Amino acid sequence: MANDKDHRTSLLQADRTHGEKAGSFYNTMARSDARDPFPLPSFTQARIVGKRKLPQSIAHRGYKAENPENTMCAFKAAVERGRAHAIETDIHLTSDNVVVLSHDPDLKRCFGGNERIIECDWRFLSQVRTTKAPHEPMPRLRDLLEYISQPALQDIWILLDIKLDNDSENVMRLIAETLASTSPGRNPWQHRVVLGIWAAKYLSLCVKYLPNYPVSYIGFSTCYARQFLKVPNVGFNMFQKTLLGPIGSRFIRDVQKAQRPLYVWTVNDANLMKWSIVKGVDGVCTDDPKLFNEVCDEYDGGSDIDVHVTWFQWLYTFWLYILMALFSIPLKHRLPGSADTFLASEKLKERASLALGA
Repeated sequence: MANDKDHRTSLLQADRTHGEKAGSFYNTMARSDARDPFPLPSFTQARIVGKRKLPQSIAHRGYKAENPENTMCAFKAAVERGRAHAIETDIHLTSDNVVVLSHDPDLKRCFGGNERIIECDWRFLSQVRTTKAPHEPMPRLRDLLEYISQPALQDIWILLDIKLDNDSENVMRLIAETLASTSPGRNPWQHRVVLGIWAAKYLSLCVKYLPNYPVSYIGFSTCYARQFLKVPNVGFNMFQKTLLGPIGSRFIRDVQKAQRPLYVWTVNDANLMKWSIVKGVDGVCTDDPKLFNEVCDEYDGGSDIDVHVTWFQWLYTFWLYILMALFSIPLKHRLPGSADTFLASEKLKERASLALGA
């Protein structure tokens, strides 16, 4: 237990040092600037309902609690029954360069097959059906875009989870081509699509293929995530349970001080939904958007909201801290690139250095 405590103390100290050193930098870089590579997505901000500030409801893989995940029936149910404000979905590529929506890189869990998606063409994949009733087909990104381009759905936005299993250059190029070839209606895709990336190397690819699209880092390690605070306007989509403890609280404080979007995943417990409201996050990714909206409807805006984080949830967060400490170096190898390299390539390094030294 002594070693566990040392790991936790070390992580907390590292987080504190980063936060204090970069405080003035966050304020300097928070606002959009003509030289900034990414816009600040105002359409993802928490809602103000009367005197209440409420996170947006982001349907994780659609209305997954009641439908086969990442299918058109799940997306439609999220909007029509779940009252979701946004849809979170996952990107993979087929062997013939079609952008499809699937969390897993293979068909085993959801479709009952052993094939890898990258090794299958769209003609084959269009015929597979989910093992879960009502046995839905795998959709393309184009199918989801066409659905939300309807006049009545112009305010629905998408949070893309761009998986690392694909060739990075190819996947960004094909996402861009799909967006460009699909009519958004009256509201441009730049105002309705957030690019979710797991690694810093994707920053330059976002600029190359999808300039003027908002970007959000996806992850669970606050230590790795902090480098993205150096890059103007990049948001954060963080594993919620890593934010429960003191390290997470400090990270939330610094992200909000920088005026960056903050979303949390995947929140299905009512008390953790309440926790997300109290912490003032901008969006909650949930399998059950209907339940989340019911929790929001019951919130009266007071500070005495009843939130109980269980001992099991605290212990799970503590265990995650230990894992992050143990695997911090392998994580950097798994997630190539750095924000500093991107800043240098975009000639933003000098601005970052001046701010950090202030």
